[in-house]
Amino acid sequence: MRPHLARRPWTHSRLTCVAALRALAAAAPRVPHADTCRRLADTVLAHTAATAVHTDGHWQRTPDDPQVDAALLLPALRGALPADDPRTRATLTACRERLGQDHFLYRFRHDDRPLAEAEGAFLLRGSVMALAEHRQGHEVQAHRWFERDRGARGVSGLYAEEFDIAQRQLRGNLPRAFVHAPLLETAARLAEDPEPPARPAG
Repeated sequence: MRPHLARRPWTHSRLTCVAALRALAAAAPRVPHADTCRRLADTVLAHTAATAVHTDGHWQRTPDDPQVDAALLLPALRGALPADDPRTRATLTACRERLGQDHFLYRFRHDDRPLAEAEGAFLLRGSVMALAEHRQGHEVQAHRWFERDRGARGVSGLYAEEFDIAQRQLRGNLPRAFVHAPLLETAARLAEDPEPPARPAG
């Protein structure tokens, strides 16, 4: 990110803080600070919801940037919001429709160019997408996203940051632990029974 963009109030960062605070409270529920963590999580979530929910119902990148960002899928997986929260489901739908191509996922749209012309598919987010689909009980879709990511490895069996789906080549730094770790997590979770399907919104 360019320096002036790095200072923006990113929605995914705020929601990640909510997930972390909830995890702290759950890890030590009898510690006096647990209640403080829960209250702070609720406060951050309420403030973020007041400024960063798109009119379509999904989380948007920042209060002044209406785009969807695949990074917004992860906080809900880590406990910031339940699977059946309408914003969780709307964000998943928006990412699938606007950032997905052939079951590869891109981080966000840079401009009006086709996704593949701006950058490679972001392999970390493909695994996160698979986890998000799995959490909603969409098993077939979850496996499709996972298998696309799994098939993007290099001849060494390792993964880079991105995958050029047109040239069928890895792009970016190699290897990347942040790609391998969620891929392993996704493989383990998809081997388990899925969560019950989320309740319909409304």
